[in-house]
Amino acid sequence: MTSPDGAVFTDGLRPVDVLTVVAVTDVTPSVRRVTLSGDAAVVAAAGPTVNLLVPRVDDPDPRWPRIQRDGRIVWPEGSHGIALRSYTARRQDPAAGEVDIDFVLHGDGPAAAWAAAARPGALLGIAGAASLAERPARWLLLVADETALPAVSRILAAAAPDTTGVAFLEVAGPEEEQPLPAPAGVAVHWLHRGATAPGESTLLTDAVAGLDRPPGDDVFAWVGAESAAVRAIRADLRGRWGLGRAQHHAIGYWRRGRSMAPAG
Repeated sequence: MTSPDGAVFTDGLRPVDVLTVVAVTDVTPSVRRVTLSGDAAVVAAAGPTVNLLVPRVDDPDPRWPRIQRDGRIVWPEGSHGIALRSYTARRQDPAAGEVDIDFVLHGDGPAAAWAAAARPGALLGIAGAASLAERPARWLLLVADETALPAVSRILAAAAPDTTGVAFLEVAGPEEEQPLPAPAGVAVHWLHRGATAPGESTLLTDAVAGLDRPPGDDVFAWVGAESAAVRAIRADLRGRWGLGRAQHHAIGYWRRGRSMAPAG
């Protein structure tokens, strides 16, 4: 039996989609871009946020899970060495069958370890996709650290030319800044934490606390960073700014004390 997209099910399960690394590029000292190649239909459906199945470093024959018709993952019995992580695709090119994923290398999680060792020919699985939960608005607030820069880049690229707003982006220093084309009315502010460890600065929460809500109701805020910072910013946006559920989306991309693994 096949699914609407042509995937073949056996006993109610189908194989996961597997992409192959074709290029690895260091975007900044701590961000590595991995270009993956695969079937055009798989790449077209792979974002903007994708569930990646990350094998152990140098595993030549990963024990991939399988997928039920409802999209749920069925893991193999016993140790399989596969980690599930969610990332936002920085670029998708279905015509070329390519997708770019940016990995933050500091941290010791399985995704960072895999990306640090990634070479052409390495394999990465995909098991489902999700939206960024953003929406068009006349005035836009974006708040993110380096783990959420791919999502910010896609939101800015999709914004209408007359969009206004502010983006607060925290990175270690100027060497970690990335080109982010934005509408002329969106002010992009890079915040440098210097020697402060990721997740320990208050740069993002302080920046939002010092910003007044713009007039009008056509406002949307998108926040992606360390979980504690996101909770504080979300409380400010709901309380002082009075934003309703449809006016903001705030997600903890990672948690201090755990590996820096984007979660949305």
